[in-house]
Amino acid sequence: MQIKVGTFNLNNLFSRFNFAGAIDRPPSVSDGGITLTFDENSVQVRTFMGRLVKEKDPEDTVTIARRIVEALDVDVLGVQEVEHREILRQFNRDYLGGAYDEIALIEGNDPRLIDVGLLSRLPVGAITSYQTATHPAEPGKRVFGRDLVRIEILGPDHEPLLAVYNTHMKSHYVPFHMDPVAGAAEANERRRRQAEAIGAIIAATEGPDSRFVLLGDMNDPPASPFLAPMLAFAGGTLVNGLTEAQETRPAKPETPGQGPGPASVNWTHRFNPPGPEFPQYEQYDQIWLSPALAPHLAGAFIDRRTRHGGDGSDHDPAWVVLDL
Repeated sequence: MQIKVGTFNLNNLFSRFNFAGAIDRPPSVSDGGITLTFDENSVQVRTFMGRLVKEKDPEDTVTIARRIVEALDVDVLGVQEVEHREILRQFNRDYLGGAYDEIALIEGNDPRLIDVGLLSRLPVGAITSYQTATHPAEPGKRVFGRDLVRIEILGPDHEPLLAVYNTHMKSHYVPFHMDPVAGAAEANERRRRQAEAIGAIIAATEGPDSRFVLLGDMNDPPASPFLAPMLAFAGGTLVNGLTEAQETRPAKPETPGQGPGPASVNWTHRFNPPGPEFPQYEQYDQIWLSPALAPHLAGAFIDRRTRHGGDGSDHDPAWVVLDL
């Protein structure tokens, strides 16, 4: 059988519900509708770094949904930056037309409540969260700022097909109050420790014949030395599934005077730094295949944005086609 497995950072898929309330019993409905009134003590406004946390723009939500349905059309989709399971369920129901039968999401560690999750047309088996994993350098602190999850994907007859590891690693963001050089070094070190933790987990869980995928928003290019520790285990070295990826459309040309644009098709994230520097193109969104799964790779794709800022997300989704 042929299956398609993808990854997409949905860029702050938050719900529109931003309050807390409680009722003692179900209200009586006689006129077809109800009105719930909350006093000021029952309203909870959520902020992050001084800004109100609001729902994702509806137009952007429609756009990412259209990309998933029309461009990707994958069987298994690992997603990042999703607030909770219910908003992912609603997104699948209201925007994807219920395209996916299985929805998996476990609340992680992020203070902004952005989690990693999965949508699947195929049956799902065991789901394991490694959010409590630590690193030897700081054994009292969780190493993953979000999570690493392992999800078993089953065939139509519920036989094991492969496992999907999904993660969202430390970003390059440095708070304004920190020294930029020291802050960047700290972020890189955190990412390296996360990669070492991922490598250790894979080594302890998977064997030479294991068929699995490691995907997600790695926040570093594939050749980064900070990611290297997660790529080798006792069963061999993971294979970059997107090396020969094809674009669904060419990249939008850069504005004159803003540089030559991407050097290759192998990018999913564009960052336009302030000042005279040219925009930077990197393949942050990655799909790594285990040595036992790599020979089954039949194709790889990246859905290219039509706007420099991104179409509904600042990341472009990617996917691979596997013949199993």
